[in-house]
Amino acid sequence: MTPPERPFSTEVDVRAWARDPYARLGVKDMIGTCLGIGAWGLVTGVAMVKSGMEAPMAIFMSLLVYAGSAQLAVLPLLAVGAPLWVVWLTASCVNLRFVIFSSLWRSYFHYLPRRQRLAVAYFSGDVIFVAFMKRFPKPEPRPEQVPYFWGAAAANWVAWQVPSIAGILLANAVPLSWGLGFAGVLALLGVLLSMLQDRATWLATGVAGTAAIAAFALPLKLNILVAIAAAVAAGLLIEAADRHLRRPAWRLTTRSRADEPVPAPAPQEPPVAAPSEERRP
Repeated sequence: MTPPERPFSTEVDVRAWARDPYARLGVKDMIGTCLGIGAWGLVTGVAMVKSGMEAPMAIFMSLLVYAGSAQLAVLPLLAVGAPLWVVWLTASCVNLRFVIFSSLWRSYFHYLPRRQRLAVAYFSGDVIFVAFMKRFPKPEPRPEQVPYFWGAAAANWVAWQVPSIAGILLANAVPLSWGLGFAGVLALLGVLLSMLQDRATWLATGVAGTAAIAAFALPLKLNILVAIAAAVAAGLLIEAADRHLRRPAWRLTTRSRADEPVPAPAPQEPPVAAPSEERRP
């Protein structure tokens, strides 16, 4: 049952949001993926310490970065002493999807103050984005969207940070050989499949996977950058081709007719006046 609508508000009231039925709905929508997110966070926390990072720095990174895919992408680079520009470029490319997310978030939260929009940007995640778009497919602001987002964001943040910090503190007791990362991969795979809704995204995903496998031998995990570049290029080409094919036929007809020479009008003969009848008395 969908909770009733309410008026807009830009005030921050955590207690009201905690009791809001839409906030509970957001938590409910996130429960199904919290197990996979937690397993992914636990493996990420263990991996940070196993790579040689100190526990305080690992906790700081988990709280500040809050991006599992970017953290796991840069950990091997930090372990081998890769140049800083490579680390930053890899993390930026992995998180390029959030640029697209933010452009869509703006359609829903543009009326909020800047500090609240910055908070939305920090707590945003892949799973939250998918759940939110399923609940609110129409890109227009509604007052119940804010509590829903914060309910989903709170569940996602706790499901990630608690296992991640636990993995950091218990890194020596949780070996990577347990294979807990597989649960996180399944969670992310489920999110990915739910976002494949048209031909362009399916083909771009296939191109990205093929490019990542083909470039797997590149050093410093550069195959990730190759896969992202290939996917973006494929997506843009497919969308351009679709727009060209869907162009209405009447525009082509009009353009072809406009190119044809216009025939000169035929000369018209002057009108012949009718003979007037004489009036007789």
